[in-house]
Amino acid sequence: MRRANGKRLEPLTARVAGPLAVGQIPSSVAAAFLAGTESARQEELAALRREQEELQQALFEAAQVQRKICAPRELRRGSMEIAGEMFAVRHLSGDFLKVLDLGPVVGLAVGDIAGKGLSAGLWLAHLVGLIRIYAGEHDELPAAMAAINRELCGQSAEPPLAALFLARLDPLTGELVYSNAGQPAALLLCRGGHVESLQDGGPMLGAVSDATFACGRAVLEPGDTLVACSDGVVECHNPQEEEFGTQRLAAAIVAAGGASASQALFSTLAAVMDFAGGHPLADDLTLMVAHWRATLH
Repeated sequence: MRRANGKRLEPLTARVAGPLAVGQIPSSVAAAFLAGTESARQEELAALRREQEELQQALFEAAQVQRKICAPRELRRGSMEIAGEMFAVRHLSGDFLKVLDLGPVVGLAVGDIAGKGLSAGLWLAHLVGLIRIYAGEHDELPAAMAAINRELCGQSAEPPLAALFLARLDPLTGELVYSNAGQPAALLLCRGGHVESLQDGGPMLGAVSDATFACGRAVLEPGDTLVACSDGVVECHNPQEEEFGTQRLAAAIVAAGGASASQALFSTLAAVMDFAGGHPLADDLTLMVAHWRATLH
């Protein structure tokens, strides 16, 4: 190597590479680097778990709010018993039910908002509120249904379609006035074995703003049972891809043998789950039963 001012010049690479050249990082430095990376990764995972737990807790609390909105689950008026229950396939349900005090009559509502999860759950509270308002304002059921539908269609945010069975039941006379907008037909099981399908109504809510709705009428006699449900019940599949259907629904209620509304409700839901045979539920399940006891106990 040539000299400058009498001194030997060292190669530049020899002066800057030294022990830190590529492939020559000390093991202690590498270990510290890896330990820091692992620690950061663990902290990030812990933060994600906390966020997930908080989200799960928020969804659980929202589901409890839904259940309160849909209360009461059981009601007695004289000889008339009413019971209802809903099961969500996710944390939040798109199905709902409501029993309303409308003075001398009882309002019954079983609804199904298109979709599942958070979006349907948010719309549930709004739709139940509309039902409470307009079912109380309008004496005529078709007018109440039309008002609910117009309100939904007039939302600035695009509303989902919603199916609704809405009825007024007189607990003293058994007179039932109803309108069915897209729900499976409710069933009136008479004590003598006759089954009546309640289909009068109109289109699903939220589709056509100026839609009109018809109403049907029926009368419950002592010993009769009214059953209303969402499509998740009758369309529940077993492992052979068969549907539960309305005939099995009617048979399950008959098999309850004149039990109370609550007993008939849970007996029927058990029949649905037995039929499913472990097959995953594809939709929320909602069922409401109104039973006129033959005698007071």
